[in-house]
Amino acid sequence: MKIVYPICCGVDVHKTFLVATIITSQGITPHYSKKRFSTFNNSILQLKQWLIDNNCFDVCMESTGKYWVPVFNLLEDTIHITIANPKWVKAIKGNKDDTKDSKWIGDLFRLGLVPGSYIPDKPIRILREYTRYRSKLVSCKSSEKNRFQNAFTVCNVALDAVVSDMFGKSASSITDYLISSDSFDPEYCSSLLQKSLKKKADDVIESIEGYQMSKEQKERMVMVRSHLEFVQQSITKLDEKLNKMVVPYDSAIELICTIPGVDRTSAITIISEIGTDMSQFASSKRLCCWAGLTPGNNESAGKKKSVRITRAGVYLKPALVQAAYAAVKSE
Repeated sequence: MKIVYPICCGVDVHKTFLVATIITSQGITPHYSKKRFSTFNNSILQLKQWLIDNNCFDVCMESTGKYWVPVFNLLEDTIHITIANPKWVKAIKGNKDDTKDSKWIGDLFRLGLVPGSYIPDKPIRILREYTRYRSKLVSCKSSEKNRFQNAFTVCNVALDAVVSDMFGKSASSITDYLISSDSFDPEYCSSLLQKSLKKKADDVIESIEGYQMSKEQKERMVMVRSHLEFVQQSITKLDEKLNKMVVPYDSAIELICTIPGVDRTSAITIISEIGTDMSQFASSKRLCCWAGLTPGNNESAGKKKSVRITRAGVYLKPALVQAAYAAVKSE
């Protein structure tokens, strides 16, 4: 096979150490030089100097958890690094151990058999950290909302069966009243209803009457609600920070927002996941495949097998699907 990288290095990264093997092609038989380093910054810089001294500027390493990130951060300014998906560099049975992994990765990489994963520039990576944290906070907010609503259900309050939004103005006023009051006044409860919900006053009262709520249950509801408010405040602060960080990408965000169903938040998420340099993807099909939105191609002997989509794009895929639903529902 054709040798793509005459001088290259395979790196097997672990939590506390890494093993690097420099492969130098001298005629038919390659020469191997192996060294072990710790994952502390000083040791990684020693690895960098060792690579430069051996005229090795092409490195391939497996994307093991987040352990590859510190190595990538210190090498990316000088060394061309290919981050490989573990499935492309998995060693065959009988040859899998910590001392041989770096050699196997280097051998595959030397022959050009390892496709690299897309790693955006550092500003995009930092932006991605914020948007992914926001996604986690939104999930946490939804969990707390469900927890708050379920707390009323187990207390024989069926308010959620009458109102469409348990966190609307009318419903919030009623839940605040139930938590803070020791008695139930139907007339006062009816006076808290606003707009169209006034027509359902009888149903609202009927859904609450006979409720059973102890002091301890009320205290738990207060805790859940205070945490929900805290999460909402965190999301608001995060949005303010994101708006400042995406100023350099305003033109790209405005362009993405022209797609039906895509709002500013979704556009920022898309930018943080794929960046603005589309030359990283050979075609739109490759981008869809990278996002995990393309059906699999699994056919043998004329029979089509599973074509389910992959688990890739765990943050990008939900944003695109939500945008698609929004586009369908809009006029």
